[in-house]
Amino acid sequence: MNNCVISDNVTIKDNVIIGNNVIIENNCFIDYGAIIRDNVHIKKGSFIGARCILGEYLMDFYSDRTNKVHPLIIGENALIRSETIIYGDTTLGNNFQTGHRVTIRERSRIGNNVRIGTLSDVQEECIIGDYVSLHSNVFIGEKSVIKDFAWIFPHVILTNDPTPPSQNLLGVTVEAYAAVAAGSIILPGVTIGEDSLVGAGSVVTRNVEKETVVVGNPAKKICLARDIKSKLTSQQIYPWKYTFSRGMPWNKIGYEEWLKNENLK
Repeated sequence: MNNCVISDNVTIKDNVIIGNNVIIENNCFIDYGAIIRDNVHIKKGSFIGARCILGEYLMDFYSDRTNKVHPLIIGENALIRSETIIYGDTTLGNNFQTGHRVTIRERSRIGNNVRIGTLSDVQEECIIGDYVSLHSNVFIGEKSVIKDFAWIFPHVILTNDPTPPSQNLLGVTVEAYAAVAAGSIILPGVTIGEDSLVGAGSVVTRNVEKETVVVGNPAKKICLARDIKSKLTSQQIYPWKYTFSRGMPWNKIGYEEWLKNENLK
């Protein structure tokens, strides 16, 4: 443990292993058996669960078993639950959360207030915006782009290889405020439009237009998102940003007021 900076009020439980050039800021908690490899920076207020591995080796380690410089930066107030593995060359924003046994591969960039559910797998070179929610057992293929406020529900798969196996990868793009419902498969290179909805169990083979609902295998347009009504209240549901606010920055003030304030900044 060389060249490390660990604040005085950090809690480190038994059997934690800390590598070189590690920074752990104020009020962090590192639970039993966690492994923090070289060049990891954990910002203040973060919780690292038991048996997590942070700064995991990239492939270049295995040729000579020497850990190269691949920094991992974890933003403030992270909640990283047990047995999560996060590779080096990755940046996580503030208020990041995982469930248990999440994997995040190298060269990924993840924004603020992102939640990734238990047993989800984010492959390398992915870009995930702010306030994105990935539920449990989600697979995000290499080179995927998920923009702000998107929802990816359980067992969704974002693919990336149009002619498997090959090296010609085409990542999926999920635009802002879109929702991909449980069990859907999105084929390589597809773009899911802003404010759109992919129905559960769909196989999406072509781009989805903005504010559109698609369902089926292959997925087909059935209506506009604003046509969907609540089964409980018969009220309009979409765009969901006007009807749902829990955990969102517009909670208690409404989306339009929040957007107005954002535009004034």
